[in-house]
Amino acid sequence: MDRTFDELVAEADAAPMAGWDFSWLEGRATEERPSWGYSRLLHERLGTVGAALDLQTGGGEVLGTAPALPRLLVATEGWPPNVAAATALLHPRGVAVVAHDGDSPLPFGDAAFDLVTSRHPVVPRWAEIARVLRPGGTYLAQHVGPASVFELVEFFLGPLPDDVRRGRDPEDEVADARAAGLELVDLRAERLRIEFHDVGAVVWFLRKVVWMVPGFTVEAYLPELRALHERIEAEGPFVAHSARHLLELRRPG
Repeated sequence: MDRTFDELVAEADAAPMAGWDFSWLEGRATEERPSWGYSRLLHERLGTVGAALDLQTGGGEVLGTAPALPRLLVATEGWPPNVAAATALLHPRGVAVVAHDGDSPLPFGDAAFDLVTSRHPVVPRWAEIARVLRPGGTYLAQHVGPASVFELVEFFLGPLPDDVRRGRDPEDEVADARAAGLELVDLRAERLRIEFHDVGAVVWFLRKVVWMVPGFTVEAYLPELRALHERIEAEGPFVAHSARHLLELRRPG
């Protein structure tokens, strides 16, 4: 029997948010993955360096599955529930998890790391990344690109201005990284199909990824959620597209 709007929304609104695990969406939403396979690239690279730093690690899910870790590996995270989740997952493997807000200077010395990594950082702080990399060291990351999942965002917020849609443009990020003294090694970008199969998946996603629709609550957006539920019931999955780019930079030396 099909579940009602109220049942779908209530279940998603009550679901736990700890960590950065999206398995709750299994069977309810799908997303294409970038062709380069960031986790595989990261795991390969971690096995070749002596000291590495993972910025904004979330719950440590990507690091936690690496088969081999460097002698020194540090992860930073700013959201307290994720700090706790990452600590529980990574400490048994000898990884130090440092609570850091992402805005202030990194609490590490100059030229401390051979490799700095990040998966979906909010705002990369290029000067700090360049500072903590040793000469010849590498920044390897997968970033969210411009207008990612904006079909869904604009369903709730309406059309957004061009400067907002351009935010996170990879060419702009490369220019900023170069200004901080880093050299471009590789840049690849893709747009990837996402399907939301029920309104509960949308509620859970917007509760998890809080910057998509700032201040999102079921109560605040109840009319839009009802309209979305009716659209999915009539037309099938709601389709959006994520933007991702792989970025590899090097500190000269």
